[in-house]
Amino acid sequence: MKFETISIIGLGYIGLPTAAVIASRRKKVIGVDVNQYAVDTINSGHIHIVEPELDMIVHAAVTEGYLQAKNKPQPADAFMIAVPTPFISDEESRHHKADLSYIHAASKALAPVLKAGDLVVLESTSPVGTTEKMSVWLADARPDLTFPQTHGEDSDIRIAHCPERVLPGHVVRELVENDRVIGGMTKKCSESAKALYQIFVEGECFVTTARTAEMTKLTENSFRDVNIAFANELSIICQKLDINVWELISLSNRHPRVSILQPGAGVGGHCIAVDPWFIVDSCPKETQLIRAAREVNDHKPKWVLHQVNNSIERILGENPGYTSRDITVACLGISFKPNIDDLRESPALNIANAIVGFGCQVQIVEPNIKCLPKALNHSNVDLVPINLSLDKADIVCILVKHDEFFEQTHILANKQNVIDAVGLLS
Repeated sequence: MKFETISIIGLGYIGLPTAAVIASRRKKVIGVDVNQYAVDTINSGHIHIVEPELDMIVHAAVTEGYLQAKNKPQPADAFMIAVPTPFISDEESRHHKADLSYIHAASKALAPVLKAGDLVVLESTSPVGTTEKMSVWLADARPDLTFPQTHGEDSDIRIAHCPERVLPGHVVRELVENDRVIGGMTKKCSESAKALYQIFVEGECFVTTARTAEMTKLTENSFRDVNIAFANELSIICQKLDINVWELISLSNRHPRVSILQPGAGVGGHCIAVDPWFIVDSCPKETQLIRAAREVNDHKPKWVLHQVNNSIERILGENPGYTSRDITVACLGISFKPNIDDLRESPALNIANAIVGFGCQVQIVEPNIKCLPKALNHSNVDLVPINLSLDKADIVCILVKHDEFFEQTHILANKQNVIDAVGLLS
């Protein structure tokens, strides 16, 4: 199967690295994104996100003519959809449902340029059955073509699902090295998709059904979420019992069959904090453990905020005449994990935003961004370097383990009112 031109729909944290890696294999790649700034930045040979090694690969691919970005889909032999799939929350009913509008919009946009023989692969993490829905949306838009749900192996268009499974900060390497799970709607769909991924994947490509491929990604992230919830719950228990949770975990992990993860300020990102809800939504009565883990991890930021509030009240009690406006709180890190600029579903960002609501002066220390997000656009909030923050802060709240923060542990260890939610000082 020959793929001379490959289109990537969505040029974010997954789509752009995928486009660049495929282009590095000397394949013509057309990246598509509705964000004109992203399109212009990529076409200039630069990147609009932070990811190690990606800038060099994009620059080379654009300079050599293998990668170009557009704001509308163009004809291609294969289309890979890598758009967001957030969830819609109804806190009153504790219901979280997947928002498939981005996939629907991408399907509608690419449908006009489809031709017989094309392959469409959904990479976006999705609830079980979404790939089949996408195929129906494409069929509705192109009644002149046939699709797997009606014509099986004889369909004009091949449809498959292949979820990304990369770690931010290591995306370029893991796109190439990691095994992939490929689920086609038919055997020929799977074969076509496998041939596409073997252009750039050095890991093994395992073939299954579209539904199993969708569930594989949700299962992987739900497994992580459940295990993180155990660690986060332990941290809350240990604080109440006056035990150092990081020492406890280190000692417990000396057991040959125990491997407890590290607690943190919560769970964020576009995967682990979201994907378990897709399983819960599909099977609400059968997912008691998965739901409970999600709720434990969603509660952890509230627990961190309670520690901050206790420190504020203590300072106010020790300083008659003070108000919250006289107190400066430094938030070290607002990305969802160390050493990246990704703020999606970040518990640290939500904690910082809640602290702003306390009326304090808030200093954000986030070395991976150049300006504050809109959520923190308040008069009492500043983005500052860590040295300035440590000089002025009355309370320091360590929310992310960025490399730059390790260099300041000797200063942090001697400060009062330090809330270490991630074990930087342990």
